[in-house]
Amino acid sequence: MKIVKLLILALLPVLLFGDEAAAEAAETALELDAANTAWMLVATAFVMLMTPAGLALFYGGMTRSKNMLNTIGMSVVGYILASLVWVGWGYGLAFGEDIGGFVGALDGFFLSNVKVTDIWEGGNIPVLLFAAFQMTFAGITVALASGSVIERLKFSTWILFVVLWVTVVYAPVAHWVWGGGFLANEGVLDFAGGTVVHINAGVAGLVMAYMLGKRSDKDKAIFPSSVTLTMLGAILLWFGWFGFNAGSELAADGIAASAFMVTNTAAAAAALAWMLIEYAVYKKFTLIGIASGIVAGLVAITPAAGFVDTPASVIIGLVAGLVAFFGIHGLKKALGADDSLDAFGIHGVAGIWGALATGLFANPEVNELGTGLFYGNAGQFLIQLEGVVVTMVFTAIATAIVFKIVCLITGGGRVDAQEETMGLDESTHGEKSFHLK
Repeated sequence: MKIVKLLILALLPVLLFGDEAAAEAAETALELDAANTAWMLVATAFVMLMTPAGLALFYGGMTRSKNMLNTIGMSVVGYILASLVWVGWGYGLAFGEDIGGFVGALDGFFLSNVKVTDIWEGGNIPVLLFAAFQMTFAGITVALASGSVIERLKFSTWILFVVLWVTVVYAPVAHWVWGGGFLANEGVLDFAGGTVVHINAGVAGLVMAYMLGKRSDKDKAIFPSSVTLTMLGAILLWFGWFGFNAGSELAADGIAASAFMVTNTAAAAAALAWMLIEYAVYKKFTLIGIASGIVAGLVAITPAAGFVDTPASVIIGLVAGLVAFFGIHGLKKALGADDSLDAFGIHGVAGIWGALATGLFANPEVNELGTGLFYGNAGQFLIQLEGVVVTMVFTAIATAIVFKIVCLITGGGRVDAQEETMGLDESTHGEKSFHLK
């Protein structure tokens, strides 16, 4: 009898008012949430600012003046091309209907299958807005990887690499974790991109650094062109990260507020840890070190932001500052790659720690979707470890293949010795970052 009653209730609009009423009832099943939409518009703008402004200045200031424009250009063009790839087909591959847990189905090019009225159920926001928010993540991820190969990579190689890498590497990994793929089904927690963004970018950068080889003057003293610009870039990244992490809740609610708070706390704790260990080792408080510590803390809290409380974020940040310092001053030498701006040393290392820390500190009182080892779920740590290992292995192999193909197409990925000595600003762009005379 219950089944009959349910059927009658379901058919009542059709029986009384016809097909039109039933269609209207279906359309109103999901209603746009104005508050969530307003917040996500702002959050998306925050994250957009991170790549062509924050990261570009952060990286640009750390390179030499003869390569500053080229370094900035790699971030800017990376964002430009990733944006087009994303709306063209990347969004479908990441968030389309699941195919075997690996990738999404490509329903239409350039979002031709998405209507203005379509609503994303996760936060009752427009699907177009959700796609735009995710687009900014694709842009910053590939741009982060550029830090490993600045001062020696052909710009034409970079252009083609961005297009293929976002398609072949980024979109599938995003689908695994956020688009209904196999890692999501196995319970991997990644609130805003520990695996999808930071481990992915860090490993990709390290692979390219190995394949491209070291800079010709790697063993000489190489000084940043502008610590001021690097610090300004770090602060812009910090600002944008509130949209990155708090925005990943897709709603204006308590979890978003918690993610906002722990993001700031972890960044501050990591910067303090870096300052202290740097002074203990070198007797200096460098601004490059403080900027690096800020970013390390932001990276580490990213996967955990919506799952951990404020005390946990202090621990995550403090450890992030320590492990990233080691990643640059110890592990980098052991690995032997010329990871120019430490994409792996900061984003890879701190990203790994953050992903694993999520499995330790995820607090069900913050978010019922996540329970870590310290709250009674030891299995979550192992699941997080699986996510880290799978992402690293896939990204390393896929990036190597993509980069090799791109280098073959562009006649080798490295500029010639004369261009490298002259600097890529003049040899590639015909410009200088500063005209001081």
